[in-house]
Amino acid sequence: MPVSATPTTTDPSRDEAAPANGGAGTSAQETEALRPHAEHAFAAELTALAAQDDRPRPARWKLSPWAVATYLLGGTLPDGTVITPKYVGPRRIVEVAVTTLATDRALLLLGVPGTAKTWVSEHLAAAVSGDSTLLVQGTAGTPEEAIRYGWNYAQLLANGPSRDALVPSPVMRAMAEGMTARVEELTRIPADVQDTLITILSEKTLPIPELGQEVQAVRGFNLIATANDRDRGVNDLSSALRRRFNTVVLPLPESAEAEVDIVSRRVDQMGRSLDLPAVPDGATEIRRVVTVFRELRDGVTSDGRTKLKSPSGTLSTAEAISVVTNGLALAAHFGDGVLRAGDVAAGILGAVVRDPAADRVVWQEYLEAVVRERDGWQDFYRACREVSA
Repeated sequence: MPVSATPTTTDPSRDEAAPANGGAGTSAQETEALRPHAEHAFAAELTALAAQDDRPRPARWKLSPWAVATYLLGGTLPDGTVITPKYVGPRRIVEVAVTTLATDRALLLLGVPGTAKTWVSEHLAAAVSGDSTLLVQGTAGTPEEAIRYGWNYAQLLANGPSRDALVPSPVMRAMAEGMTARVEELTRIPADVQDTLITILSEKTLPIPELGQEVQAVRGFNLIATANDRDRGVNDLSSALRRRFNTVVLPLPESAEAEVDIVSRRVDQMGRSLDLPAVPDGATEIRRVVTVFRELRDGVTSDGRTKLKSPSGTLSTAEAISVVTNGLALAAHFGDGVLRAGDVAAGILGAVVRDPAADRVVWQEYLEAVVRERDGWQDFYRACREVSA
């Protein structure tokens, strides 16, 4: 028989305890969080959007689809509130993703590593449901219980199977409460565990045979999964499961300017939480890191004149963010606070040279044929040569 549950979601527009980037209502524990959840870090923007959002909202959504897209892409509200972009890319991609969540089809965000799949997934869940924490992290060891349900074995042994002994998964909670669940790295989960989702996504039902019951999804429930097919250890999705998703491919940034903007924005956000120097002081090095990554990734220099060998790594935007953030930390703690070539050189070497034999040859050829001859890059060349020696 069906089992119902009373929704207990958190509305960012009404939750006085939700922090607004350090504003009023931020608890001491949340202020100290190294990485606040999206619904907390951007609570002020979510609240402003909810207050001015007069468009129709699907059942149990905190914002209308238009407001969710505005939250992701950024914009200025009628009262002058600035919504910062969370995703820099084609608008249509975000609109299709949001529209998918408003239907009964699940959303699969597909792309190579470092294309912001997890980032977009988290912010979509935060804007739609006000809670991005109903998460299943996919690994090679993810069990079926992580998607369906588990048991409190102390209660199970003492009293036998019962609702009190059942431990709901994030997906089960999302179904009962009409919220958005997330499954990260779906293709890392073993194939037989992946297929646990088929009944959930097609029938919108999760059977509990031990109790002779089931959980039926209520309106508002949906699921966002992320996946890539480039990493090792990937388990292909069955055709039956793939049909249950509407797939949206997140591309790499189209231009160097767009990638520099993404890296700068994300590093600035991370830097503020870590008390690192301001990003504008390192704009030159950020552009250099992005240029190196793009050229090696594409196999050709930015002017199209020189063909290059590509290393084995992905050299993603996420890795560029990591290199720059680490460089800012070096500049803050062991330099003068200004990001310089020597601060990013070691990070670039670590990102490029994954295979010590093959990738080191690729890197040395790039240094000598491209970096050495490029005007204004002599300090960068010397720093890279020093760490590569």
